[in-house]
Amino acid sequence: MQLPLFNDSDEPCSFHVDAGELFEAYLACRRNKRNTRSAMAFAVDYEQNLLELKEEMESGRWQPGRSIAFVVKRPVLREVFAATFRDRVVHHWLMARLNPLFEELFIDDSYACRVGKGTLYGVQRVASFMEQATCQYTQPAWVLRLDIEGFFMNINRRWLFESLLFFLDGRYIRSDLPVVLDVLCKVVCANPAQNCIIKGNRRDWKNLPPNKSLFKSRPDCGLPIGNLSSQILANFYLHPLDACLSSLPGLQGYGRYVDDFVLVHTDHKFLACQIPFIRDYLQSELGLRLHPKKIYLQACAHGLKFLGTEIRPGRIVPGARIRGNFWDSISLHNAVARSGVPNKLQKRRFQNSMNSYLGLMKHYASYQFRRRLIRKNLSVYWLNHFYISGGYSRFAAVVRRAPKGR
Repeated sequence: MQLPLFNDSDEPCSFHVDAGELFEAYLACRRNKRNTRSAMAFAVDYEQNLLELKEEMESGRWQPGRSIAFVVKRPVLREVFAATFRDRVVHHWLMARLNPLFEELFIDDSYACRVGKGTLYGVQRVASFMEQATCQYTQPAWVLRLDIEGFFMNINRRWLFESLLFFLDGRYIRSDLPVVLDVLCKVVCANPAQNCIIKGNRRDWKNLPPNKSLFKSRPDCGLPIGNLSSQILANFYLHPLDACLSSLPGLQGYGRYVDDFVLVHTDHKFLACQIPFIRDYLQSELGLRLHPKKIYLQACAHGLKFLGTEIRPGRIVPGARIRGNFWDSISLHNAVARSGVPNKLQKRRFQNSMNSYLGLMKHYASYQFRRRLIRKNLSVYWLNHFYISGGYSRFAAVVRRAPKGR
């Protein structure tokens, strides 16, 4: 599927892409990718590269490049397709055009990949739903947590693009609409699995379920995990589900992060009746399947595992996976210290890793856990070269001053 930017005489039309907006997309793209090889190669002559990219987009000649496919093991086993840096610039440009319209459409309790939201916001919102439904855990209420099986790999690209066309009609009024539609079509409808570079070994895919891989997806189905556009367009794909479930009568709360969503109600039977309804809705309206092994219906007083945390009465604590990964990180850096004097790179990795976990866990009830794990298990070497501040929430390097007279 393609929307060519040509008139009846087959001569290219002249559509304008604002150079300043494309430059802003470049800055946003390199913010977290500045030290990657592709980002540095693009930055060597970024002005010429952006000019070429602008001309390709305006003429309709831009095509997605070859993605790099690999498998990551943390936080879970997952297939990732990393687009080229210049393609990521295009993704940022495209989403900057569409996001304002999406934000007007999305419900407040869609948490993924949105400014001012995210996992912490989502966890706190769901915790507040549970507190309100139970009147601070003095009355019974129930929580239903569901998951979509192989979500990204089963998104119907053709249905998604047609829905986007219908949504943008009459809403997007800027003069660059033809360019937006052309780029959007190529981003949505491309299948990177057909022309990718495999990083690592094909054996890495051995333990990956078929419904977690683009290589095993049905025709016209699947968005690559790893692209900004995929995350945001996935929110758009599931907005009909959000609108449907958030308007259920008597519901005390609804929230969704990607394919993980939660409903809170004071009536156990009401939530139980929603399971077959949601299963049928996903299948008939979106071509998706409710995960049969990830259906949890329990009393709010028993707590809820959500987005890497455990929501308990009166507090939120880090989940077992976060705690286990923090322990593994400490063990790894202790082994580095035992093997010899760590170099500057290893010290920087230690500091970044520790501060990443501590920065995450400090938002939850975890002070005693952080304190105990660090004091009892962290190597003396690291404690001698770094000090911890802010209530066991941040490591900083010890500054050693040279003796006077030297």
